Amino acid sequence: MTQIIDRFEDISGQYDAAFVDLWGCMHNGVHALPAAVAAMQKYRAQGGVVILVTNSPRPWDSVARQINGFGIPDDAWDAIATSGDSARAAMFRGIVGEKIWFMGESPRDEDFFQPLKIIENPVNIQKVPLEEAEGIICCGPFDPLADVAVNRPEFLYAKTKGLKLLCANPDIIVDRGEVREWCAGALAALYTEMGGESLYFGKPHPPIYDLARRRLAALDKVPSDPRIIAIGDGIGTDILGALQEDIDALFISGGLAAAETKTVHQPDPDALNDFLNAQQMSASYTIGHLR
Repeated sequence: MTQIIDRFEDISGQYDAAFVDLWGCMHNGVHALPAAVAAMQKYRAQGGVVILVTNSPRPWDSVARQINGFGIPDDAWDAIATSGDSARAAMFRGIVGEKIWFMGESPRDEDFFQPLKIIENPVNIQKVPLEEAEGIICCGPFDPLADVAVNRPEFLYAKTKGLKLLCANPDIIVDRGEVREWCAGALAALYTEMGGESLYFGKPHPPIYDLARRRLAALDKVPSDPRIIAIGDGIGTDILGALQEDIDALFISGGLAAAETKTVHQPDPDALNDFLNAQQMSASYTIGHLR
């Protein structure tokens, strides 16, 4: 059974570092959540290290600029690991070929194709029509408000050709302010359901955790075997990923699962346990909102 806590500082002293989700924890897609920012600033002031671990398909420096615009200052975090960086490395190694059909919102997702200096002899990525493609790069839907089923005709054609889909963001949905939007993960799930092959590099899959650990180690601020807690509102991404990585998790019930857990300030204990049981998931701790 999960332990409901009132503030992160109630448990933060047990951990050297926190892998913290962004959307739904530190911001709502429109602006920063001040209590969460203050909690991370306090944790860092007391010696903790904050690695922002996000399923954003953007490079980390693009995410840094974005969250600064939302009102999350540099002193609230130490480093950023993005699904986009993990997926870009795989793309430039040619995991889905050189000629790709791109799914995403232009120009917002164009940063995904920035050169990646750590890859030696990268393949020459070329965006082409689906009929000429060797693979698919999916940063998200063309229209995040449209039902993902509108992509079935293209996916049927792609599956028949045996194209692999590289998913740059495994999230299924996000809430941008009060508006719920579809993400790349929903498209990848549909493609897999139709018999296609989808490749994932963000939470809950191992590549992004490997990247986060390397970003943490590069800071040289924690022991070689640090005590890590993962913080997030995605039960199938943040919490599942933490369980698979064998690290403790703090579930933010007031994010994507606010309705199911009846969270206002804090979750309703019975509703929370019913939700976790239905998801066949557990979390070491739960809090309504990061603070």
